[in-house]
Amino acid sequence: MAADALSRVFAALADPTRRDMVARLTVGDATVNELAEPYDVTVQAVSKHLRVLEDAGLVTRSRDAQRRPVHLEAEVFDLMTKWIERYRRQAEERYRRLDDVLRAMPDDVEAMPPPATRSRRRRPPRRGASK
Repeated sequence: MAADALSRVFAALADPTRRDMVARLTVGDATVNELAEPYDVTVQAVSKHLRVLEDAGLVTRSRDAQRRPVHLEAEVFDLMTKWIERYRRQAEERYRRLDDVLRAMPDDVEAMPPPATRSRRRRPPRRGASK
């Protein structure tokens, strides 16, 4: 999946209403009217949300006689998961290396004293400055 397509997917899922619609579509296909039921918005607003999801490749619409069901495209989630997984593995590898370094450190290391601080010279007060 190209970076710009991935950006569209993440941008589409940034909206809580669209995330909720996607969650509801995991149960099964639904029409625009069925998807609009729980929201206090117009069917046109729901159609706009669906258009964003469709442009991102997350849903498709088909025709079944008079019914136009919206279908969730699960393959997009597989591609997102692969992208996320790559960075999760890299982060885990960094933590594994840190664990190795910490394990290699001796247990009886005494606490190091704090670094010496430089003594600050007191500056004479500026002329005309009040105390």
